[in-house]
Amino acid sequence: MSLTGQLSGGGEITLCPIDEAYPKQLIHSPYENWGDKAAAANQMIIERWCIRLRAQGAPVADVGYLSAHVVWYGPTLGSRAMNIGIGIVAEYRGQGIGSLSQRLLAEYLHSQGYLRVEASTDVANLPEQRALAAAGFEFEGIARLAQGRADGVHDLQVWSHLPGS
Repeated sequence: MSLTGQLSGGGEITLCPIDEAYPKQLIHSPYENWGDKAAAANQMIIERWCIRLRAQGAPVADVGYLSAHVVWYGPTLGSRAMNIGIGIVAEYRGQGIGSLSQRLLAEYLHSQGYLRVEASTDVANLPEQRALAAAGFEFEGIARLAQGRADGVHDLQVWSHLPGS
C-alpha cells in the first residue's frame, strides 16, 4: 500500500510503509529529542511510513516519516482512534509536504475504519499547527503536561481529523 498526492507547488509525495529496520532520516528538531525511552513503550505497536518526494529535475528523496499508533477511549471499535506523528527533514519544511502527508494518512486511516485520527503537537510548534489546519484537522484543546522529552514535560495541542474533513 502506497499513498500518493500532488503538491500544489509541483512534485509528488508518496507515503511508503516501512518497518523498524528502515533507517530513519535525521530530523533536527527540539520536538524530536526524546531522551530515555520507557521500556513499556517498546511494546507499543507503531505503524510507520516514509515520506518520499519526487520533484521535477531532482532525484527521488526520502524527506521525512509518519507514525501512527492506536489509542482507545473505551472497549468498543467505535472507541478506537489513531494518533499520528510526523517528522520532516529541515530543508524540506514549509513546502506543504507535512500537511499533504498528514491529510493522505488521515484519509487512508478513515478508509481502514478509524473514525477519529488525532495528532498532538507542542504548544510552541506553530509550523505543525499550521500544517495540521491545512490538512483538515481541527484544534480541540490543550493536554497539559502530556509529553515528556529530554528537556522536560510539555503541554500539547490536540487536533482531530474526522471522515469528510
